[in-house]
Amino acid sequence: MGVVTYEFEVTSPVAPTRLFKAFVLEGAKVYPKPAPHAIKSVELEGDGKPGSIVKINFVEGLPFQYMKHMIGGHDESNLSYSYSLIEGGPLGDKLEKISYENQFVADASGGSVCKSSIKFYTIGDYVITEDKIKALIQRSEVVYKAIEAYLLANTDACN
Repeated sequence: MGVVTYEFEVTSPVAPTRLFKAFVLEGAKVYPKPAPHAIKSVELEGDGKPGSIVKINFVEGLPFQYMKHMIGGHDESNLSYSYSLIEGGPLGDKLEKISYENQFVADASGGSVCKSSIKFYTIGDYVITEDKIKALIQRSEVVYKAIEAYLLANTDACN
């Protein structure tokens, strides 16, 4: 097993507190709203604390039926959170898990920057390429931008 770490940032015109609320505190309610063409439902197994499982079910016709994330934790004062993709999605037989650490920070324009560190835990001698990592991140950014657009269009959401 190998571990590959990749770091990147995404900017947004949305304030960091609203993004944190949308992705972490109210994610189960928010995720399906901006992406009904992709996300069928979100289920929480547990109390939402570290170790709880979030199962995201996708609509028919997408490459994946579901993904399960294990919550690592979150810190409201630092607007940071962590979780691991432990089942489904892009894991297949090449990746054991993908762990994420994210933090939303304010930028000078009133928006935010999401700083992310992702660790890919490979199986056997599989080597994940930078192109494969970038493709996986692009898929995640589609959901991120859909939630961002939802928050911009619904100014009362996640306040």
